[in-house]
Amino acid sequence: MTTTLTHAAGSFAEARHHPLTMTFLVVLFWAAAGVLVVTARVELDSLSTTAGVVTAIVAIAVAASCYMRLCARNCGSSHALGVGIVWLGLALVTEITLTTRLGHGWFALLGSPERPVIRDVLLLTWVFAPAMFAHRESSLP
Repeated sequence: MTTTLTHAAGSFAEARHHPLTMTFLVVLFWAAAGVLVVTARVELDSLSTTAGVVTAIVAIAVAASCYMRLCARNCGSSHALGVGIVWLGLALVTEITLTTRLGHGWFALLGSPERPVIRDVLLLTWVFAPAMFAHRESSLP
């Protein structure tokens, strides 16, 4: 007879989570990354656009690393790319919503269309940052 007392409990990061829990965690870590990116862009872009963008990229990478390490350690690259696509979608929806509500362009999460290279780099960073920290090629069965 096996009980929980005879087997060590796995860590939270190694457990398979309910889809609602996973959705909440994906949105939570995106929100944390988003706050850091907006703060970096607002505070640093006036001093140096490069510093603002580099800090934003680092903030996204740190959030992705924390998500993959703390919540999805055993998930593979397909899960990580899915998370990245969701993060990009959330950033797009947020920018469209704020642009509509404010009545003028708001580009803090993805960068201004006037600077397409910076915008492209940030778009790719949102998608591929989680995948940089995936440990396996395939996702959990």
